[in-house]
Amino acid sequence: MTRLSVNINKIATLRNSRGGSVPNVVEAAINCQKFGAEGITVHPRPDERHIRRQDVYDIKPHIYTELNIEGYPSEDFLKLVVDVKANQATLVPDKPGQLTSDHGWDTLKDADFLRDVIKELKQHGIRTSIFVDPDTKMVEGAKEVGADRIELYTEPYASMYVIDPEKAVAPFVQAAKVAKSLGLGINAGHDLSLKNLKYLVDMIPYIDEVSIGHALIADALYMGLHQTIREYLECLKP
Repeated sequence: MTRLSVNINKIATLRNSRGGSVPNVVEAAINCQKFGAEGITVHPRPDERHIRRQDVYDIKPHIYTELNIEGYPSEDFLKLVVDVKANQATLVPDKPGQLTSDHGWDTLKDADFLRDVIKELKQHGIRTSIFVDPDTKMVEGAKEVGADRIELYTEPYASMYVIDPEKAVAPFVQAAKVAKSLGLGINAGHDLSLKNLKYLVDMIPYIDEVSIGHALIADALYMGLHQTIREYLECLKP
């Protein structure tokens, strides 16, 4: 069954809007796990506009599932990932100050850089995942640079899903087939929601993990965190 990793960035965004520690991101991580999440995702950015570096250090001792840290593999990012011994590092090609992730790596053009980063992370026993568009050449490139997994950037799927689900999912199915044939694990994330999640995992039942933050936290405002996580987990059942 596909695992659910909850991205708690939006909890930190709400806290930061007022300062202080309410809502508390450590408590949020603990509760997400208690309510059934099988991983916690954080995406610290250089300006710390949501998750802060210190949050990651504070959260890690409470993670008994998996901690996935997303971000651009700068020197500071890599130090953080290694310091806390994250279970997984998801490498994202974000520019400083970027509002949100909006494209995957060019794993051919950036091959040498990615290969060096992955080698360093593997020396510390950290699983690596590369954020990619549903392009089979980019998937093949991820394998060549030594990644353990890819994370499919699913915003194009989510946008097209409301118009034509079959057309929306087609390139993701193809990319996932190639990844599976190469022995790569498959993650997926970005704009996944209760509306489009089940169809994706039904069409690609061997997705290892989905990372969901914005929609899940928004749903929790209405349904509560416990019930929301239950409903997302229900979508992931085969």
